[in-house]
Amino acid sequence: MNTLPKYKDASLPIAERVEDLISRMTPAEKAAQTDMMSGSDFCTKPSPLHNCSVEPDTDYRFDEMIAICGDNGVGFIHDNYSTPQAQNKLQKYFIEHSRLGIPVIFTGEALHGISGTRGTIFPCPINLGATFDRELVNEVGQAIGRETRALGMYEILAPNLDVARDIRWGRTEETFGEDTYLSSRMAAAIVSGEQKGDISRPDAVISEPKHYCVHGIPEGGTNCSPARAGTREVENCYLPVFEAAIKEGGAYNVMVSYNCVDGDVLMTSEHYLKEVLHDRFHMKGYTRADWGGVARIKNDHKLVTTDRDAIKMALNNGLDVKGLDYPYKFWRETVTDLIEKGEIPEERINEIVRRVLTVKFELGLFEHPYTDENAWKDIIRCEEHKNIALRAARESVTLLKNDGTLPLDKNEIKSVAVIGPSSAAQKLGGYSGIPDGYEIKSVYQKLKEVLGDGVTVRQHDGCAITPGEKAPRFVEGQPHLTSAGEDEIPDDIEGAVKTASECDLIIFVGGDNSITSGEGRDRCDIVLPGKQRELIEELAKLGKNLIVVLEIGKPADLTVEEKISNGIITAWFGGEFGAQAIVDVLFGDYNPSGRLNISFPRNVGSIPAYYSMLPGGAGWFYESEKSARYPFGYGLSYTSFEYSNMKIEKRGQYDFDVTVDVKNTGDRDGDDVVQLYIDDVASSVVTPPLLLKGFERVSLKAGETKTVSFSLTKSSFELMDIKYRKVVEPGDFRILIAKSSRDVKLEETIHID
Repeated sequence: MNTLPKYKDASLPIAERVEDLISRMTPAEKAAQTDMMSGSDFCTKPSPLHNCSVEPDTDYRFDEMIAICGDNGVGFIHDNYSTPQAQNKLQKYFIEHSRLGIPVIFTGEALHGISGTRGTIFPCPINLGATFDRELVNEVGQAIGRETRALGMYEILAPNLDVARDIRWGRTEETFGEDTYLSSRMAAAIVSGEQKGDISRPDAVISEPKHYCVHGIPEGGTNCSPARAGTREVENCYLPVFEAAIKEGGAYNVMVSYNCVDGDVLMTSEHYLKEVLHDRFHMKGYTRADWGGVARIKNDHKLVTTDRDAIKMALNNGLDVKGLDYPYKFWRETVTDLIEKGEIPEERINEIVRRVLTVKFELGLFEHPYTDENAWKDIIRCEEHKNIALRAARESVTLLKNDGTLPLDKNEIKSVAVIGPSSAAQKLGGYSGIPDGYEIKSVYQKLKEVLGDGVTVRQHDGCAITPGEKAPRFVEGQPHLTSAGEDEIPDDIEGAVKTASECDLIIFVGGDNSITSGEGRDRCDIVLPGKQRELIEELAKLGKNLIVVLEIGKPADLTVEEKISNGIITAWFGGEFGAQAIVDVLFGDYNPSGRLNISFPRNVGSIPAYYSMLPGGAGWFYESEKSARYPFGYGLSYTSFEYSNMKIEKRGQYDFDVTVDVKNTGDRDGDDVVQLYIDDVASSVVTPPLLLKGFERVSLKAGETKTVSFSLTKSSFELMDIKYRKVVEPGDFRILIAKSSRDVKLEETIHID
């Protein structure tokens, strides 16, 4: 006779096992499943390199854990980046020292590679969006999932699916850009790669997209600020990205944003957390508060006057689990008390616990709670993953200006000056891992490698990005969000100019660092920080060829740089192979093919400048034109492409196939990104002049022609009408084939009855 409790019987359906386990749980045990703890808070051997990592042979202060947890267990552990040896030690403790033996979910940041001191550092999401390459982004997701699970973690707090439309906001670098359609395609691609359709696989993880659901348009451009958006904008522009991640990508969970939308606090919003996520999107898992988000209900939003009421309101209104928020003991005791007094109804707490436990069962943790302690060595930073990272870096490099100086000819260069604060120090972007045991090479180092001993390559920083920064900066006290200052780089424009004067060619490499871009790194200006513009101006006065390379997390004001440089390259934050990608493009070993996934405004005063703004405003300020300097979808190549033979075939009432021939008319092989936009000619509500509804990346040899196909469906033509209904209104629609949102090459008009 089987004497196992039902929840331990692997032959039974997961739903039956979950209900059996819930029936055995006390209020304190249920409260524990809503809790998250930081492993590094209790370790005896923290990593000397990374604030939230621990050494593989660390022990833990289990007496302190017992004082907090008793025998009730815990739902999640964060900030324990290490090898599986450390994760297994904690897992074993919680299974053996909790009454019911419920395993823990280890969770971590993996925005562009798993955080900590191990793992491939992929380019930032802003790079991934610039590739316009769904297949490649899916491969990045697969690699991130494989490495994360190999290190003993089962869940990642990524991707960031905010649609970034105020570029003063420091977290722009974490997003796929400004466009809803592009972001939704990238969302489905990366999430499906990370989860692989089966989270019990040893190479898959749970994806938890953030920040649900309107975080990329913070008022004033400052992090966590309110979003002033109406229902139609939310439904058309922001929710579709999360919907794609959940319905198509299969994302289990979401992290809930700190802010409010039109006064509705996301952490307590029954509409967004219940009606949208679960009733409409049928999300399978749980909602998690962003770090410290529950406390903001009282402290910032002023919805309640006590912390107890903040927790009660959040959990009753649709939030399921906390991030790192409130002292552990206070959270557990408060939630337990709320359950015991019926202030959180039994039905509601059981719903929360059911979601958490279902994910744990689907991960296979009750049967396989421990991770192989050796397999990771052949997975982390394997050649396959490094090649994916390099491809992503290359495909994202975007050429903004070229007067014919690029590509450079290695055989003609006798001397080159590599100038700027990023020329000898590669920038990686926020939420990046810290390299341990290997070096990430700079543009200066890669240039020396490529040009060899026969060419003089000289380097000078010239100026700092953030002069005077001496102490590390933290974001609201969070140890994993710290940035070191740059006081070791002096402002020495005169010295840099002298170095440049002694060389034939000047390559400036600069932009942002982790203090001018990233979470909590918002700006009120978008000119290159520090004295970089002044340095570029002085370099230009030498009269030599000057190439400006930007490692940035968001668009910049390039009013001056555009006028005085021969070429401008935006490389964003290209990960551990970012420098190689830049050098490959400089010399034409890789033909640049990145396209802007976010518009570059002319200056800070012309923000916002995204391409899909509603029509009706004036086109000029007193000082400048309103339109973007470099529009969405823009990017130059070393070859040229021609579009022809556009055809549209109707397959159903709302279904159309669109084809177009693309020819490489230049003398170099290259990739093009063919973009399809739709203009709803006349509608009952105001709509953007055009909206991206399709894109295809195509590789063409010199002289080659290929046919590119697009499929349009009902969703391609839908709008939210004056009565807030999603409909396709009858009428004419212009189908536009374009090189960018401002460069339409072909068009046809169709009519929908």
